[in-house]
Formats: sequence, C-alpha cells, structure tokens
Amino acid sequence: MKTFIPLLFVGIAMLLTESRVTADSPQYYEIRSYLLGEQGDAEAIHQYLRDALVPAMNRQDVGPIGVFHNAAEDESDSPRIVVVIPHKSADGITVCKSELVSDAKYQKAAESYLARGPKSSPYERIESELLVAMDCMPLLKVPENQLKKRSRVFELRVYESANERLGDLKVHMFNHGEVPIFLDCGIQPIFIGQAVIGPFTPNLSYLTAYPSEKARNEAWTAFRSHPDWQVLKKISKYAGTVSKIHKYVLTPAEYSQI
Repeated sequence: MKTFIPLLFVGIAMLLTESRVTADSPQYYEIRSYLLGEQGDAEAIHQYLRDALVPAMNRQDVGPIGVFHNAAEDESDSPRIVVVIPHKSADGITVCKSELVSDAKYQKAAESYLARGPKSSPYERIESELLVAMDCMPLLKVPENQLKKRSRVFELRVYESANERLGDLKVHMFNHGEVPIFLDCGIQPIFIGQAVIGPFTPNLSYLTAYPSEKARNEAWTAFRSHPDWQVLKKISKYAGTVSKIHKYVLTPAEYSQI
C-alpha cells in the first residue's frame, strides 16, 4: 500500500507532461474495424487505406493514424483490419467526412475501391466506436522511435460494463490508479477512451504497445502480480465494473503511423 500513492502521482505526471495538454481538451477517437469475413479482400482494403484514406486525412491535419491487423496469437473470432483515427473534436469527424467528397486526390486514389458493388465488397462489414479521451490520457501518444521497432505488437482491449454507473466507475479506476501501474509494468498506453457510441457500450477501450510479443506477455504477468494492483482491485466500489473483455492482439501495417 505504501507505494501506491507515489506511483499514482508519478504516472499521471508523466502522461500529462508527454501529452502537453490539459484534461479539459480531450481528443476523440474513431476505432474502425473492417471485419473481413470469409470473402474479405484485405489487400484491397490496405490499398485503399494506404493510398487514399490515410493521405487524405493527413491533408486535413488528422493523425497519426494507426492501421493494424490480427496477430497470429489473436483470440478474436474474426480476421479484421483495425484503424485508429484521432480527432481534435467530435465536430471534426463530420467535417473530415464531408471534405473527402471534394478531395480530388482522394477520389482518384479511392476510385477502384469505391467502384465495387454489393457482390464484390472487400469486407463483411465495418464496425466502429467513437471514444472520448479520459483524464488520465487526454492525447494519443506515440512513443519516441516507435516506428523503428519492427517487432512491435499492440493490444486493443474493450472493457464492457453491465450499466452506465459501473462503466463510469471503471473510468474512475483508470483515472485514479490503474494507468501508473501499467507504466510500471512496461504496458505503454497509446490512447485510453470511454465510448460515446459503439457496439459494446457502456465501455472503455484502450490500445497498448510493446516491443515484442514476449514483452507483452511479460508485462501482463508483471501487472497481475503488482502489489498496487492487488490493492486497487480489492477496493469495494470497483467490484464488478467489468462484465466482459474483448482482446485483440495486433500487428501494424507497414504504412501505419503508430
């Protein structure tokens, strides 16, 4: 118990210093998953994202944009391509969408993708959620030299709650103790957000990065046995705040900006 409070303040200070923003200016994140299904065309989706969507979003000063696909060890039930799109405000999402319509470079690069008909769709469906960044991490953060680590892996976790009250308590748990324990164990958050809309609400979602799959496993082993986690998880008001966890182990596309 004696290490818990100092670790909490040090961890929060690190995140706020790196983000260089105040907690009253959070980002919004669209987490877009292209579920491939049995007939999916991953190559066509990657070509569209790499050559059309990501450059167009960058021209609108939106980024960095992360693009990921399932790792071999992923426990999820469907092959998917996951796209992380940060926005400075919720209004920016609709602005970006409307500007794509008048972006001639985007329209030309996306032509073959957009020309596909209902019988040749490259995916089964798109599943998205909109998150607002939480106080513990108001800005998406890409660690220095991240893109040089070719063996890096990521983990996207979605924590569902049984109702809104419990969901807000899980957010409180992150904001007041869980994130510093992550940092102490080598779990590097990229973003942390609470769902505004999405298929699993109420929930929070977060993406973490590791230098390798081995490091990911070691980090979570350290987290589960960390003395501060043993204290935090036994606080009675946090009991039952998570009803289901969706976990996706991801590897970055070559052109990913995260």
